[in-house]
Amino acid sequence: MSKQTKPYGEWPSPITSDLITSQAIGLGGGVFTEGHIVWLETRPQEKGRSLLVMRSPDGQEQDLVPAPYNVRSRVHEYGGGAWLLHRRSIYFVNFGDQQVYVVGLDGADRAPKQLTKAPDLRFADGCVDEMRQRVLYVIEDHSQAGEPQNKLGAVDLTTGAVAVLAQGHDFYAAPSISPDGKTLAWLAWDHPNMPWDETLLYVASIADDGKLVGATVIAGGPGVSIQQPRYSLDGRLHYVSDESGWWNLYAWQGGAQQNLCPREAEFGLPPWGLGLATYDFLADGSLACLYGENNDSRLALLKDGKLRDLELPFCDLGGLSVADGQVLLLGAGASSFLGIYSYDLNKRSLTLIKSSASLALASGNISLAEAIEFKTGGGETAHGFYYPPTNQDYQGPAGEAPPLLVILHGGPTGANHRSLSLRTQYWTSRGFALLDVNYRGSTGYGRAYRDRLKGGWGLVDVDDTVAGAEYLVAKGKADPARLAIRGGSAGGYTTLAALAFKDTFKAGASHYGVADLEALAKDTHKFEARYLDSLVGPYPEDLATYKARSPIYHVEKLSSPVIFFQGLEDEIVPPNQAEMMVTALTKKGIPVAYVPFAGEQHGFRQAENIKRALDLELYFYGQIFGFTPADQIAPIDITNL
Repeated sequence: MSKQTKPYGEWPSPITSDLITSQAIGLGGGVFTEGHIVWLETRPQEKGRSLLVMRSPDGQEQDLVPAPYNVRSRVHEYGGGAWLLHRRSIYFVNFGDQQVYVVGLDGADRAPKQLTKAPDLRFADGCVDEMRQRVLYVIEDHSQAGEPQNKLGAVDLTTGAVAVLAQGHDFYAAPSISPDGKTLAWLAWDHPNMPWDETLLYVASIADDGKLVGATVIAGGPGVSIQQPRYSLDGRLHYVSDESGWWNLYAWQGGAQQNLCPREAEFGLPPWGLGLATYDFLADGSLACLYGENNDSRLALLKDGKLRDLELPFCDLGGLSVADGQVLLLGAGASSFLGIYSYDLNKRSLTLIKSSASLALASGNISLAEAIEFKTGGGETAHGFYYPPTNQDYQGPAGEAPPLLVILHGGPTGANHRSLSLRTQYWTSRGFALLDVNYRGSTGYGRAYRDRLKGGWGLVDVDDTVAGAEYLVAKGKADPARLAIRGGSAGGYTTLAALAFKDTFKAGASHYGVADLEALAKDTHKFEARYLDSLVGPYPEDLATYKARSPIYHVEKLSSPVIFFQGLEDEIVPPNQAEMMVTALTKKGIPVAYVPFAGEQHGFRQAENIKRALDLELYFYGQIFGFTPADQIAPIDITNL
């Protein structure tokens, strides 16, 4: 069947915003328990509520946490590690009050019961101290004015009483107790470092009274990032360290560390959230582990220094756990949605437990990513994933290049992956080409590439973004007159900086993006309060640099239309960032639109807001580039258009 010719941007698509918000859910990692599987699920249809779901061996699913409970921690604001399983009970952090609750797996114990009653404290990243019947948590104390105090603490499983075990550092993460219950390992770091810059790995003995004794730093320090300390079944401490220049797996034994598999590959992930899980232990002493090369992930078994890949149809993996010869993990492929899968190591068989999207896309409507490399500033190379416009029923006019949407990840210490995403296909199925840029500073390409952004945020990332777009224009894959750029958070900053300091892009969308670096340095949460010291320079000493790179001070250089999307409860990038830019662009006479969302924080979780943001961004580009989307979209006022 021949395709109809229709202008790019006007292609009717089966991948609607209604479909995305009604059929897609968020998935977090899970665990096995007595033949059952428990995992974290986030539902846009329930205003972004996260809950725990259990699947029985016969395939029946049941929710373990009823509304209005919401399983989500706010430690470090990004949370993570909000629940854990102990015997037949689950201990979880409720978003509304940040207290720990317990819910049983058995029907009679299904009503959540509050364990802690400490309204000024937040909890995350717990591990069970079986010997002393307590959970060891990362605790964030908001009882005093100014920055919250971060600590390691213990919560008694019977009384909910809280005891502090370690304090003095700005941040803590990943407490891990040895199998014999006698030793605790954990991570700590201090301003101005982020956890991917420099962390300390501590170990201490646990005294009879439960206190820590003889805390000692055994690894980490200047220029070394450690994550995921964990004891194996035989009591050896393992962890992921980038001392070699890559996040490799290490073991500590006999007072020395050993790189278990030296390789130019990443066995860890950027620890924005707590509770990372990229490896686990098998009964035979081997490790099941995830690793990535050029941001393509693999599952492998590691034993005696030998790494054996297991063939799986995925390119993006996470959330790994192991039990009884089964590996549970999150996986997504180039043409398959993110799902929770169980992999039987003996049978070499893969079983889908739950998909993030309950629909099947026709292969003719799936745009497959192409990994690209392109030259950028200083003669260096940057990376990205290119998606061509793809629709089984439509094609663009002959001889015409499509509009290009360049998408920037957040962080900026983060990365884009090439796994199937409904939000990506929303654009490509309507006639947009799309480029996910992994500019210098992104993770997945080693420490040296990650550190390229130090001191250069607003320069290096902008250069790479422009270079990627121009590379595709030169290849005839993008129309230079219809180049759009979008990003959220740090990606929103790069979006605004590229629009202010370069003339490559003709339109942009900032999702909760940074406009004023100084305002961000002065008005953000503790976790990122000194992040800009390494990305831009020490504040306030380098104030001139902050202003030189802040789009808000250079509106006179910005001439392209912009739409802003902003959560009004965002503590990470407060609404005043977007509002300052909207006011300035309005005064200059540049077409601008502002879409605030009440009840949203950093990133949109509610179905109606996700839908509205997608559709209005499409509508905005249509107004700027002169096409009419096939979708029925309630319009928004675009000032100065």
